[in-house]
Amino acid sequence: MTLYTSTRRRCLAAAVLFALGFTGTAASAFPDKPVTFIVPFAAGSATDQLARALGESLTAETRQPVVVENKAGASGMLAAQAAARALADGYTVLITTNTTHAANEHLYKKIGYDPVKDFTPVTGLGKGGQVMVVHPGSAFKTVRDVIEHARKNPGKLSFGSGSSSSRTAGELFQQMAKVQILHVPYKSNPNAITDLLGGQIDMMFADMSTGVPQIKGDKLRALGVTASKRSPLLPQVPTIAEAGVPGYEMGYWFAAYVPAGTPAPVVQRLNELLTRGTASAAAKAFFEASGSDPFTTTPDGLAQFQSAETRKWGEIIKAAGIQPE
Repeated sequence: MTLYTSTRRRCLAAAVLFALGFTGTAASAFPDKPVTFIVPFAAGSATDQLARALGESLTAETRQPVVVENKAGASGMLAAQAAARALADGYTVLITTNTTHAANEHLYKKIGYDPVKDFTPVTGLGKGGQVMVVHPGSAFKTVRDVIEHARKNPGKLSFGSGSSSSRTAGELFQQMAKVQILHVPYKSNPNAITDLLGGQIDMMFADMSTGVPQIKGDKLRALGVTASKRSPLLPQVPTIAEAGVPGYEMGYWFAAYVPAGTPAPVVQRLNELLTRGTASAAAKAFFEASGSDPFTTTPDGLAQFQSAETRKWGEIIKAAGIQPE
């Protein structure tokens, strides 16, 4: 489907809704049928877990089912493309991260969607950090061990990633530590962890929600966290900056978007529902378990935040020497 056709269809949908008197009053009854959350990553990923927690909250408040549709692969591009083509009526919501809406345009020559023009921001949802992990049988006990081995054996170590956040964390690590480590892409971080557990790759930068259970189960060893301060989930694990790469810091964020052209009253209604959802018991449990924090915004606030983040990620990716694929 061409961008023109998709855009025209959304405009027509918005016009029909307006003609039917879809005002703020009508929007208060939204939703009156099932809502679909499209998630760019596999079941079990941090984004998936948050989407399901928010879906529980939305269902509890509106009595309408929420279907979570995982479209993993192509660094979130498949999901973003599907969401961009959806009818602009508010019943399809993209629960995503900086991967699709700040990083991909700098990592790929063609992504098949426009992160700004094809979407209307709804709200930020959360922020978090990552953790550098290796197999527990690995000879690497510290970040410094990895750096020293990589410098002696350039290109011989490998790191996996299933998101742009994970990849960029690894690429920034290489750039700042002055090492060469082979990147191995995966559809989602849980897929990369599976291969790390099996010994197919040497290390990865995992989001807390997928990495911490493996660490606490002694299936993975944590070497350092990517944030500027230690995680309360792993207080004994130093930051990567503390552990040998001064100034290193990398995080990620979650946010909700709908197709461009979605009526403003519907966007506002979704903003209210999802904002309240981040304070639900299920969401609180997710944030606590993942070591992340709620982060909500107005639609305009998310647009401004996304713009600043896109510039920042572009600078990081360029400085890391990543060439668009």
